Amino acid sequence: MNDSPGWASPGSSPSDDQGRNTPAPASPPPDPGNTPGWGPQGGQSGWYGPAGGYGGPGGGWGGQNGWHAGWTQTPAAAKPGVIPLRPIALGEILDGAIATIRVHWRTVLPISIGIAAISEAINVVATGLWFTDTESIKALENDTSPTFSEVVDVARDGMVGGAVTGLIGLLAAFLATALLTTVISKAILGRPTSITETWRATAPRLSQLLALFFLLFLLIAAVLAVGVGPGAILAGTGNREGGTALIALGTLIALVAIVWLWTRFSLAIPALVLEKQSALASLRRSAKLVRGSWWRIFGIQLLTSLLAFLLAAAIAVPATVINFGLGDRLWPSLIVTGIASVIASTATLPLNANVIALLYTDQRIRRESLDLELARAAGFSL
Repeated sequence: MNDSPGWASPGSSPSDDQGRNTPAPASPPPDPGNTPGWGPQGGQSGWYGPAGGYGGPGGGWGGQNGWHAGWTQTPAAAKPGVIPLRPIALGEILDGAIATIRVHWRTVLPISIGIAAISEAINVVATGLWFTDTESIKALENDTSPTFSEVVDVARDGMVGGAVTGLIGLLAAFLATALLTTVISKAILGRPTSITETWRATAPRLSQLLALFFLLFLLIAAVLAVGVGPGAILAGTGNREGGTALIALGTLIALVAIVWLWTRFSLAIPALVLEKQSALASLRRSAKLVRGSWWRIFGIQLLTSLLAFLLAAAIAVPATVINFGLGDRLWPSLIVTGIASVIASTATLPLNANVIALLYTDQRIRRESLDLELARAAGFSL
C-alpha cells in the first residue's frame, strides 16, 4: 500500500501564525479526484493535508492556513461521526471521547483491557519481587532514631520502584494512545474499525513510537537531573539541611518545566501515527500545533486527568477495603490492587487517548482547515 502522502503535514509553511481569515484564492479548487484528503485515495485511507490540497496552505482550497475558498464554513450539519466538523469546544471534545468508547466499544475495550492487563501484571510481579522491602520498612518504623542513610535507603528503594512502575504505565499509555488514535480517526467519519485493522494501521509506527517514548524519557530525566543534582551534591558534601531544601526547590522547578514540555509535546503521538512522522519530526509537529494554544490544551488535559483520577480513585475504594482485611499478606494485596488498576486503566486509558487525538484534530481544523478534508472524505458535497 502506498503511504504517500499519508497524514502528511500541509507543506512547510508555518501553521501557527495565520488565522482563518485568508482571502479566497482566485483559482478554482483542484479536482477532488486528484487531491489528497482524508479518506480512500488510491486504495488507502488517512487524513491528508499537503500543500496544494483542500484546506492546506500553499495554494489549496482555502489558501494558506485560512478559511476555505468559496466557503465560510463546512456544512452546518456536518457531523458524520463523534464530533462536528468544525472547531470544537471543551464539552464537544469530552463528549466525542466518551462517544467513541460507547459506539466503538468492541474495538476500544479489548485494546484497553489487553494493554492494562499486561502492564499491571508486569507491575505486580516487579513490585512483589524487587521493589517491596517490607523488612526495611518495618525496621524503620520501629526505630525511634533512624540514621539519615537508613531513611535515604528506604526512600530510594521506593522511588526506584515507583519510577519503574511509572515508566511501565507511561509506555502502556503511549501504546494505547497510538492504537486508539487510529480508532478515533475513523470514528470522526462515522466509520467502524476492527482490532485487526487498527493493529495493521498502527504496527508500522511502533518503532518510531518507542523512539518517541525514549526521547521524552531522556528529556524528562535530564530536566530532573538538572533540578535535583545541585541539592544532591550539596547534601553529599555534608550539608544535609541545605541540600534537602535545595532538592525540594529544584524538584519543584523541574516539575514545572516538565509540565510545560509535556503539554508542548502532547500531540506528538497522533502526528507520529496519522502523519507518519518520525519521532523527532512528531515532536516538532506537536510544538508547532500547540504554539499559541498552550494554556487551552493544558487546561483540557488537566481536566481530563482530574476526571480520570476521580474515576480511578472510586474504583480503588473496594480494593483498599479488601487490602485492609488482608493485613500484611503481600502477594494477595498486590493482586487485588492489580485487578483494581486493570479496571481503572480500562476506563481511563481510552478517555485520555481520545482527548489527545481530538485535541490534535481540533488544532488542525483551526490551523489548517482540516474540516474540509474530513467533510469531503465523509461524502459531504462542498
